[in-house]
Amino acid sequence: MSVKAKQTLPWCKSLMKEVKKLGALKQTGVSLRYMMEFGSNPTPKSLLISAQFLHKELPIRIAWRVIELHDLPHGLSQTVPVLKVRDWYLDSFRDLRSFPEIKDMDDEKEFTEMIKAVKVRHNNVVPTMALGVQQLKTVYEDPNEIDEFLDRFYMSRIGIRMLIGQHVELHNPNPPQNCVGYIHTKLCPMVVARNASEDARSMCYREYGSAPDVNIYGDPEFTFPYVSAHLHLMVFELVKNSLRAVQERFMDSDKVAPPIRIIIADGIEDVTIKVSDEGGGIARSGLSKIFSYHYSTARNSSNEPDPSDLGIAGNVTMAGNGYGLPICRLYARYFGGDLQVISMEGYGTDAYLHLCRLGDSQEPLP
Repeated sequence: MSVKAKQTLPWCKSLMKEVKKLGALKQTGVSLRYMMEFGSNPTPKSLLISAQFLHKELPIRIAWRVIELHDLPHGLSQTVPVLKVRDWYLDSFRDLRSFPEIKDMDDEKEFTEMIKAVKVRHNNVVPTMALGVQQLKTVYEDPNEIDEFLDRFYMSRIGIRMLIGQHVELHNPNPPQNCVGYIHTKLCPMVVARNASEDARSMCYREYGSAPDVNIYGDPEFTFPYVSAHLHLMVFELVKNSLRAVQERFMDSDKVAPPIRIIIADGIEDVTIKVSDEGGGIARSGLSKIFSYHYSTARNSSNEPDPSDLGIAGNVTMAGNGYGLPICRLYARYFGGDLQVISMEGYGTDAYLHLCRLGDSQEPLP
C-alpha cells in the first residue's frame, strides 16, 4: 500500500482526533533513582503497576511526536521517509490505545509482548528520519529550527525506548549481577571506557589498517549507578571521533600517532569523563556547528545509520552523517548530564562528558 493510500484510510480521521486529545495531556517523567528503586525487587504487583503506567503514558508521549511529525516546516512532513516514521508512530499509538485495561498478570504478559513489538517497529527511526532531513537540506532558511525539532524528537525516542526496555528487562528471570532492568547499580566507568575504546579501535583498524592507542586514567574500583549501554554508546562515539581525527592527521607522517587519553573523575555531583586527542582540533567557525544534525567534521561524510539505540549498531563506520555528537549529548542529558567540546585548532580536542551521579534528575521531557 502506498503512503498516500494509507493516509486516506477511514480510521485516519478518528485516530488523529484521538492523537490530538492525548497530545494535549501532560507527559510524566521519571528519574533514574525511581526506576532503580521501583525495579529493585520485581513482584507481580510491581510489574502490574509498571504496565498500567506505560499503558497510560506511552500513548501520550507518542501522540506528542505524531502531532509534531504532522506539522513540520519546509514540507518536511510530506517527505516519504518522514511519512513512514509518522505511520510507525501512528501504528504504535493505535496498538496501545486498542489494548484493553490491564487488570491481571495475563493482561500484563500480553501487554509486555505488544510493547516489545512496538520497540522493534521503531528500530530504524533514526536513519529513516536522517534520510528525510537530508532530502530537504538545501531548503532550510533556519537549520536551528530543524535541529531543535530533532533534539526533542530523539530525546523523546530515548525516553520511550528506555521505559519499554526497562519494563521488559524486569521480566528477566536471571538478571545480570547488580542490574535492575537496564540499570547497572555498580557500573565501573573504567571497564565501560575500556570496552568502548576497544570497539572503536577495532573499527579504526578495519578502516585504516592501524589505530592509535587509548590510555585510560581513573580509579578502577569506582562504581556508580547508570545505564551501561548508554555510557558505552557515548564513550564509543567520542573515542571513535578522536581516533579518526588522530589517524587522519598522522596517516602520512613519520611521527608515531599520539594516544587518545581518557580521564575519569569522580565528583560529588558528577562523574566526568574527558576524552582528549591531538587530532588537529576543529576550527572555531566549525565548533558552533558540531551539535547540528546538518554538520559533520568528517572529510567525506556519508549517510549511514547512527548507533542511536541501546547498544551499538553493527553497520557504523568511522565517519557519518553528523548525528553522532548531537545524539550523544541527548543521551548525556537524558539523566541530567551534558556533553561539552573544547577545541584548539592546530592541536586537538577535549570532550567532557558530565554524568549526574545522584540519579534524581527527572527525564527532560520535550
